[in-house]
Amino acid sequence: MQPVDYTTLIASLWELRRDWLPARLEQVFQRDRFTVYLCLRTIDRRGWLGISWHPQAARLCVGAAPPKEPDTFTFSQQLLHQLKGLALVSFAEVAPWERVVDLQFARRPGDPPLWHLYVEIMGKYSNAILTTADGTIVTAAHQVSAQQSRVRPIQTGDRYSAPPKLTEATPQPTESFDRWWERVSLIPGPISRQLLKTYRGLSSPLVKSLLTAAEIDPQQPVETLEPAGQRRLFEVWQGWLKRLEMGDFAPGWTEAGYDVLGWQEQRSAPSVQDLLDRYYGDRLDREAFQRLWQQLRQKVSNLASKLRKKVEEFTDRLAQSAEADQFRSRADLLMAHLHHWEPGLDRISLPDFETGAPVTIALDPAKTGVQNAQQLYKKYQKLDRSRSAIEPLLLAARSELAYLEEVEESLSEFEDYGGPEDLSALEEIRDELVQEGYLEDPGYRRALPDPGEGFRKFTTPSGYEVWIGRNNAQNDRLSFRLATAYDLWFHAQEIPGSHVLLRMPAGSQPDRADLQFTADLAARYSRARQAEQVPVIYTEPRHLYKPKGAKPGLVIYKHERVIWGQPQRSLVG
Repeated sequence: MQPVDYTTLIASLWELRRDWLPARLEQVFQRDRFTVYLCLRTIDRRGWLGISWHPQAARLCVGAAPPKEPDTFTFSQQLLHQLKGLALVSFAEVAPWERVVDLQFARRPGDPPLWHLYVEIMGKYSNAILTTADGTIVTAAHQVSAQQSRVRPIQTGDRYSAPPKLTEATPQPTESFDRWWERVSLIPGPISRQLLKTYRGLSSPLVKSLLTAAEIDPQQPVETLEPAGQRRLFEVWQGWLKRLEMGDFAPGWTEAGYDVLGWQEQRSAPSVQDLLDRYYGDRLDREAFQRLWQQLRQKVSNLASKLRKKVEEFTDRLAQSAEADQFRSRADLLMAHLHHWEPGLDRISLPDFETGAPVTIALDPAKTGVQNAQQLYKKYQKLDRSRSAIEPLLLAARSELAYLEEVEESLSEFEDYGGPEDLSALEEIRDELVQEGYLEDPGYRRALPDPGEGFRKFTTPSGYEVWIGRNNAQNDRLSFRLATAYDLWFHAQEIPGSHVLLRMPAGSQPDRADLQFTADLAARYSRARQAEQVPVIYTEPRHLYKPKGAKPGLVIYKHERVIWGQPQRSLVG
């Protein structure tokens, strides 16, 4: 993940000072343990300033509003208590070429600052620290004890001190070419590495941009660079310093990430704020998606595997208990023919009650005929009790396995991250598994999603919408909250899969092409997606029922019709 370097930070600060000073702080919300949002209002706008001390994605930018979730973090509550209603009057650099920004808050513009919020964007050492006007630390996003760092502990009540100064040389617009090249070429090695080691404020992406603009290979040894190349690089270097001084930036997307100088081939972005918010938001969501998908997939797979073994064990035991009736019939047969029993017999052959065919019964020679019959009755009773106990357990295990297979099927559709809606749908599955007792409660609740959002949506040949649930929670919303009397409900027959709704305006009738299109999608979003043909049932939503106490996604239907869907013919990949 591309880090926010000094150049990017300065580009962001130019926009923040231009558009968001002064501003009144209205609200504070902490999204997670690495990100807090300050709600700012100016004369003509309102927005959320995101402050992140994430080890790989520390940043300072205005972006989209945070999600409406409960805020249970102490850091944000302390910020809100101290800063609410105050004016943000300055984004000040603590020291030249340092990625530390001092957000100053006063009662009103022009007054001396009462509070300082220091935002340190320094990779794994990133932090956000609130101090009083005299520098006393009131709270910090990440407190550092003396045992963790003897150089710079950060504790409530301590005096704030800036991070240790860097040892590299400081880039200066007034530095001569000879002195600049003397520093860069002092030690042999690739030109990119020498620039990084020689001057502070540089990053690998920035150095690559500088060398690309100067038409120099980053791996070229510094000692082999011809004078013309040296001069080109120095001119680009001076141009970079001048752009920092003048605030001349061109934010945009590159093939590998982003660039704020416009020196690489790129797709332009409307602002540095939008660029940073989208870049880091997307990559953090992608990482969170992958972690959560792996966690859920492994958990559900393990649970389903255990249940399959349990179902197999119960089935075997039930097959054994099926012999119970045979023991009872043999006992009855023996009791009816006790006059044929003789002492010392180890087996006896008697005619069956119904067919008359001979039935051989094993006997215990040490017991009487009545005792042998009683022993057979006891075996019958034991197996009959076992059957009575196993049948409900087997039914429950099969029902639970069917539910987990539905969840497995939902998870199988999330192998690739496609956007924030994918992460939201995964989080719904996680919350559902927590509610059903399969996962531990994380201790917080997500805000309820908009009932009509998050579904996969397609359009039939006649222009009707098709909505497809992405998890059991969405399936239930689709089938029992959003479906109208005019819609048609589709599902792969007796196969785990998504609920599919063909949305029909009042008075409309779908033609055969619309039904086939929807059936193909229902087959595609089912466990049988690799088959050539899949039976798909469809019915009206008024014929759907959810049993009391049933797990999410379970539905009973009637008056269904069958149509064959072809997954490979569907319009999705």
